[in-house]
Amino acid sequence: MRTLHTVIVTLTCQLALCSQIFPRVENSWSDASIKASEFVANLTLTEKIGIVSGGYLSPAPACVGSIGPISRLNFSGLCFSDGPSGYARSDGVSVFPSGITIAATWDRDLAYQRGVALGEEFRAKGSHVYLGPSTGAMGRHARGGRNWEGFGPDPYLAGVITNTSVLGVQSTGVQACTKHLAGNEQETQRTSTTDSNGTVTEAISSNIDDRTLHELYLWPFANAVKAGTSSIMCSYNRLNGNYTCANSDLLTTFLKDELAFPGYVTSDWYATHGTEDFANAGLDMEQPGNVSSLAGPSYFGGLLLDAINNGSVSEDRLNDMAERVMTPYFLLGQDQDFPSVDPSAGAVFLTYQYGQNSPLAAYYPAVEARDVRGDHASLIRKIGAAGTVLLKNVNNTLPLKNVSNIGIFGNGAGYPIDGSVFLDYGDHPEGFEYGTLDIGGGSGTVRHTNLVTPLQAVQSHVASIGGRTQVILNNDVLAEGLFKTIYPVPQACLVFLKAYATEGSDRSSIDLPWNSTAAVEKTAAMCSNTIVVIHGPGVVLMPWADNENVTAILSAHYPGEEIGNSLVDVLWGAAEPSGRLPYTIPRNLSDYGPDIVESPAEDSTWQADFNEGQLIDYRHFDADNVDPHFEFGFGLSYTSFEMVDGLQVNVNENVSALADESMGTQPGGLVDLWTLVAQAAVEITNTGTITGIAVPQLYISFPQDTTPAGTPVKVLRGFTKVALDAGETTTINFELTRRDLSFWDSDTKQWVIPQGEFVFMAGFSSRDIKSTIQTAMLS
Repeated sequence: MRTLHTVIVTLTCQLALCSQIFPRVENSWSDASIKASEFVANLTLTEKIGIVSGGYLSPAPACVGSIGPISRLNFSGLCFSDGPSGYARSDGVSVFPSGITIAATWDRDLAYQRGVALGEEFRAKGSHVYLGPSTGAMGRHARGGRNWEGFGPDPYLAGVITNTSVLGVQSTGVQACTKHLAGNEQETQRTSTTDSNGTVTEAISSNIDDRTLHELYLWPFANAVKAGTSSIMCSYNRLNGNYTCANSDLLTTFLKDELAFPGYVTSDWYATHGTEDFANAGLDMEQPGNVSSLAGPSYFGGLLLDAINNGSVSEDRLNDMAERVMTPYFLLGQDQDFPSVDPSAGAVFLTYQYGQNSPLAAYYPAVEARDVRGDHASLIRKIGAAGTVLLKNVNNTLPLKNVSNIGIFGNGAGYPIDGSVFLDYGDHPEGFEYGTLDIGGGSGTVRHTNLVTPLQAVQSHVASIGGRTQVILNNDVLAEGLFKTIYPVPQACLVFLKAYATEGSDRSSIDLPWNSTAAVEKTAAMCSNTIVVIHGPGVVLMPWADNENVTAILSAHYPGEEIGNSLVDVLWGAAEPSGRLPYTIPRNLSDYGPDIVESPAEDSTWQADFNEGQLIDYRHFDADNVDPHFEFGFGLSYTSFEMVDGLQVNVNENVSALADESMGTQPGGLVDLWTLVAQAAVEITNTGTITGIAVPQLYISFPQDTTPAGTPVKVLRGFTKVALDAGETTTINFELTRRDLSFWDSDTKQWVIPQGEFVFMAGFSSRDIKSTIQTAMLS
């Protein structure tokens, strides 16, 4: 049963005001902190250590990490579970659209609803902590193995989706753990490694300047703290030479001081490499801790107790750690009637790890899983369609009309022949060859309790309209042009391509694998109405995109278990492909910017110098005047829109260069940074013949003479998603905060609104600007 607060949250977020409801939650942080302080005051020293040191709950190992119970105080412990696209290592759960898919919707309300649905499933499974959302990796590299888990390389878009995701999850009483802080932009040498001789090679160091950190990589985490995230997960990599989980500049100065973060910092699993340095830098919890059944050392637990006893870590610091861990527990009411952990998860986890014949099976017998899916399939289906981007549509090929003979081609159409979940961590970088791909790999993958494939959904729909389908699922057969079984030539040929990405390894290429290019070209030579559907983690190359017989291209990302139904909705027009690209698609990998670091420096250390600063993705394409294949923010519609060249900007009176510190701080930082200081408005019209969905976007250029070198040509600072009937005109309003119009001054350590003329630009993508106006912010 939802509380009145949850109902208010839901209604408010449906009005796209999620970021403004946070004070309702923030006002209770102090009450929760008092309860946490009282709870910790009743703990023994050993119990305090237990609160901040991971260890499996019983029935182990139902949770990927946990904090043990303290029965004498009626504390049943904390269960941590992956995330971020569904409840991992379990049965009876939904496979939700990935982070990059929800980012492609550009839809605040759908992001919130997805967060609510995820929270509902985690709560019903008895998991206190959802290990998500993920907004790092952001996508500095096109080949990044975990880009699909996050919300893309633009900090504003990623920040908005992070904010609404946290609000959605926590509205259900489940803690959000926003990750990975920070600079975790590649999987290659992401953490330390030890060779056969025992030589340790440290993790790669992401070397990032202070301004770039604040304006790019840390920006979405500020949105997460503003939304009330319970926890932040520090990442595996080093940042400027120091492991992030032992980086006091990151964890204390930025997170806890600047952003006034009241929750706790947990390590990524085995991202802790010491005791005193990590605890004193601001790490509040180690995971998974002292778990003998898993490989890897632990540094809290007994070692932290020794550090307390010898004075290298103070008991005051330990109290702070424990209180931070317990505060969200009380904030979200997890001390009241929280469900027990679903014991089936332990058996499923062991099956994942060791197979059906594991000798441990006798200790964790299989039991029927709680089915927690509810009606979430309908939401997943809706998001899948909304996150599909229409990149090409010659002569209104889509939606399909009067087409009864359909070809279904490609190895991305059918059911995965390897089973309901793919568990190879980096061993097979291209994934499985045969079967559709609706989610990536690694700790963020989810087992399918149900999966509606494109093959199944298209065949079912075509049969329902009295048509026929012809099928070839072998890309090698397509690439050789062996169409002898096809007769007559289909009226429309759907070619399903896919690209796999996973935690643990970066992509070897951004080309589509499995002979995809030849498969498209040979199909297009046979079929003059070839429609390409891509399911992948983000950036892929499309060398065949200009082929005249390729009449339509859909980039559908990883849309979750309703992958087939979402696609049918789009193909036949029951839903519009209303997605827009949350990244840029280049013509060549070399056009995209910095690539993965794949070897150590001359001194044998691994170093990634972020010399490009903020100029990644479309910012790089703008700065270097590189022509993209499909730009950030791009996406076609089934109708057409016009934007009046009459952008208006109103600046609030008496705007100062610096935030008013007398207004104080709250989670998210200085209160005045979140004050609205300007509003922009523009008119758009649906000039087509059917109802359609537009995504108008607002970009700004900072004054050139008064901002430091390296400032992007333009940055996204507003967007909305709106449905318009044919012929309808509406006014789109964008609201801008002080932070939106400030740069980070690394010398003074302040956000500053610069003197001079800002350029405000409204349009339908980063390259499709329709209206521009100049104005100064400071009088």
